[in-house]
Amino acid sequence: MQQVPALPLVYEFSRHLAPRATVKAGEKLRVESEDALSGQIRTAQDRRDKTKMPFSNPVAGPILVEGAEPGDFLAVTIHEIVSRDGQCATYTGAPKQLSEWLGSDVPHGAHVCPIRDGQIFFSDRITIPWAPMLGCIGTAPSWGVPTTGPAGPHGGNLDIVEVCPGSTVYLPVSLPGGYLYLGDAHAAMGHGELSATGLEMAAQTTITVNILRGSPLSGVRIESADFIMAVSTQGTLERAIAEAYARLILWMEFSYGWNRWKAYDLLTHVGLISVGYYGSGTVGARVDKRYLSHPA
Repeated sequence: MQQVPALPLVYEFSRHLAPRATVKAGEKLRVESEDALSGQIRTAQDRRDKTKMPFSNPVAGPILVEGAEPGDFLAVTIHEIVSRDGQCATYTGAPKQLSEWLGSDVPHGAHVCPIRDGQIFFSDRITIPWAPMLGCIGTAPSWGVPTTGPAGPHGGNLDIVEVCPGSTVYLPVSLPGGYLYLGDAHAAMGHGELSATGLEMAAQTTITVNILRGSPLSGVRIESADFIMAVSTQGTLERAIAEAYARLILWMEFSYGWNRWKAYDLLTHVGLISVGYYGSGTVGARVDKRYLSHPA
C-alpha cells in the first residue's frame, strides 16, 4: 500500500504541483496529514500565529488516479482515520460574528487533549467520544487555485462531520487524474465548528479511490451504508440549505427512481442537515437510505 507523506505542507488545491502519488482505480493507500494548526500547538504553552506562514489547513497531495477524466467523479472511500501522535489540539480563536454578544477580549484557550481508549480528554473532568473526520478533501479545478480556507464546487474545507470512516465522498474531476488532496483531520467536531477550530490532529487516513463515470449529477456528495447526502457551499446558509436539498432530490430521482416532488415532500419530514463551519455557508442535506428503496 502506498504511503503519501504530509510534507511538504500544501495550502492550495493546485493543478500545478507534481503528484505525490499515482494510483489505479480501486487501489488502497494511506495518507499522512499535519494538523490544521500546522503543528504550532503541541503544548498548552504554545500559541497559534495566523499572521504569517504556516497557514491553516495543510493538505497532502496531489494524488492522481489513472484513467480519471474531466466529467468523472472520484469516489473516495474513507476506511480509517487514526491519530498520528495520540493527541489533538485546539484554541478558542477569534469569536468573529459572536463578538457582538460576547466581546472580543478572548483568551488564547490553547490546550492539548490526549486521545486514548476511544475518548478525547478535553479536561480532567470532561471526555468527548472519539469521532474522527476530515475537514478538507477536494480536487483541483481546471482554472484558478482555491486555498484550503473555503469550500466550493471542488470540495475543499467542507468541515462536514460525515466525511468520516465508512463514508464515500464523490468529488468532481476537472483535470486528467483528478488531483485529489485531503487533510485537516479532527478527532471530533461539533456542527458549525463554532470557533473555526476543531479538535485538530495530525493523522493517517486510509482510503480507496474509484472512478464514477456518466453521472449527470453535480456537486460534492457523500454516501454511507445508512444515508446519502448532497453538499452545497453558498454565501448564506439559507441558500446553501436550499441548494443542498435540491441536489439531494435530483440524486433521489436519478439513482433511486423517486418523483422529484414526492422526494421534496418526503424530505420536508425526514431530511436532516449537517453544517460545516458556520462562517462559510457549507451545508450537507441527507436522508436515510431506509426511505429510498420504495419510491413513492
